[in-house]
Amino acid sequence: MMFGLADLLSLAISAFIILPVVIFLRESGYLVVSWLFGVIHPRLTIGTGPRIKKIGMLDIRKYYHVYSWFSYDDLKYKNRFVYICIYAGPILANLTVALAINTMMANGLLDEYYTFWDRFIFYSFYYILFDAIPMITVNGKPNNGMIIYEMLRYGKRVDYNNEPFLPSTETMEQEYKELKKTLKK
Repeated sequence: MMFGLADLLSLAISAFIILPVVIFLRESGYLVVSWLFGVIHPRLTIGTGPRIKKIGMLDIRKYYHVYSWFSYDDLKYKNRFVYICIYAGPILANLTVALAINTMMANGLLDEYYTFWDRFIFYSFYYILFDAIPMITVNGKPNNGMIIYEMLRYGKRVDYNNEPFLPSTETMEQEYKELKKTLKK
């Protein structure tokens, strides 16, 4: 079977609807868990480049949704358990939603849009897999699985860079203002 027009439409739906929602759910996992531990100045940034809109803690950028992140300035509670929970948040968020949708599909509740939901579950588990298996990413930073592993094994936050695991909201805002000045020149 050849790649046809219907496949192109499916690819567009996957790239521009399903994947951004899965990424948003993943990043929201950090936010939900950090709320439990008294997060101070959280920010959920979706995309990169110039800011389109900032609504409260949500920062929407112009380019490519895959590069999204969560930042905060501080936590009320700080210990090994808290950090493990925060870095497990994205994994648990995608896992919870994927299992809920899978359960509904197994019970025939989502038969009408089976292909859409099947792809949604696929992308959710794709992110779970690459978030949970401990590894060092291309930029030299540990993924969430590696951070959790090191917290469990060594009992401390270990990083391979001088940068923090999650940048502070204040730092990200300052970097954005500097980028904005550079773009105006």
